[in-house]
Amino acid sequence: MHATLADVIADTAQNSIEAGARNVRLAIVEDGGKISVTIEDDGKGMDEKTLERAFNPFYTEPGKHDKRRVGLGLPILKQICESTDGAVSLTSKKGVGTRLEYSFSSTHIDLPPMGDLVEAVLMLFNYPGDFDLVFSHRKGAEEYEISRSELADAVGGLETIDGLSLARDFLQSQESALHSID
Repeated sequence: MHATLADVIADTAQNSIEAGARNVRLAIVEDGGKISVTIEDDGKGMDEKTLERAFNPFYTEPGKHDKRRVGLGLPILKQICESTDGAVSLTSKKGVGTRLEYSFSSTHIDLPPMGDLVEAVLMLFNYPGDFDLVFSHRKGAEEYEISRSELADAVGGLETIDGLSLARDFLQSQESALHSID
């Protein structure tokens, strides 16, 4: 079970990476009492039949998980969205990619806490594979955006403790700047 929104965001973005996407865009917008998340990728996409079953908790893509036949990520996401006056939308085209959009009311009493967004994004940036991930976070009028490739270049790579530490510090500074406007 996901304890925080950061867990949900990481789980849903990780799906894009695992779908063989070369380019993933993850955008979080906090504005007007609403938290919106958009994830777009150029991965393998889904056909109509798979798309229809995506929110079924008793379905997962064949071969995706070695030891289980259920996929709870999207059904749990849908439940969280609907129980917090939000919504979820999934569009996909086989061979083209997928777009997942979801939102929550930021003032709803049942909204899970944001959690450690920096660690979630850092984990996504450090996920193995040949892909680029562009992450943006906007709160009100303030926003920052960074790509995996830009961050890796700036810190000398994400494969070392020093590089990861510098990347964490950068992301934390950007998040702190966004939250200082509260």
